[in-house]
Amino acid sequence: MATSMGTGTATTKVVKAEKVMPNITLKPRTTRREIAATTNTWAIETNISKDIELDIKAAMMTPIIIVREGSLRSMAVKTLAKEGPHALDDFRAVVELNLIASFDFLRLCAERMARNAPNADGERGVVISTASIAAFEGQIGQVAYAAAKSGIVGMTFVAARDLGSVGVRAMTIAPSLFQTGLTQGIPDAMAAGLTKDAAFPKRMGRPIEYARMALAIIENPMLNGSTIRLDGGQRFAPK
Repeated sequence: MATSMGTGTATTKVVKAEKVMPNITLKPRTTRREIAATTNTWAIETNISKDIELDIKAAMMTPIIIVREGSLRSMAVKTLAKEGPHALDDFRAVVELNLIASFDFLRLCAERMARNAPNADGERGVVISTASIAAFEGQIGQVAYAAAKSGIVGMTFVAARDLGSVGVRAMTIAPSLFQTGLTQGIPDAMAAGLTKDAAFPKRMGRPIEYARMALAIIENPMLNGSTIRLDGGQRFAPK
């Protein structure tokens, strides 16, 4: 399993409790070894914006992979601002981190999952990617981030078709704002403002809620080729 701080911790613990053992726990920044020690999983230090093939080889074959980038959206940059057009290098960097790295992980893990012994239904694994509701209604200044996340949404169905012949599923979760190590510094008042447009609940998502969604996908083989919004009915305002 590969995922980020907060959602990664919760998902690993829930999956382990249900006796579906992941092989990799990947989180940015801290406590990788702590999570590995408490959940009896593998912890690999890596930066998914770089080549990750050696890390995948080290992890060998696993039936569950959850891909989540270690970054929030970039600073708000409009397509055209007073200073001029959006810097192409900045756009490319956001796409590289959020989309290219996710596909890199997906393709390499799928190649090794295909070697797994199939279960009674012929399934060999599932790859769960993480997009964002910004893929559907990105805010002003999020053109690069929205493009990257919508790319993840767009590749999910095709990946499922590509991998169906080897019994590997591809799914994507598109969350709203969630409580993770990357958002823990947001003041309560700001968090309330960012989630006020949600139908219910009007708060940031909790890591355990992401974990439950991931587990539901893992346990239900009919979930394939789709993106599930996990957002409390929130639709991002223009800004």
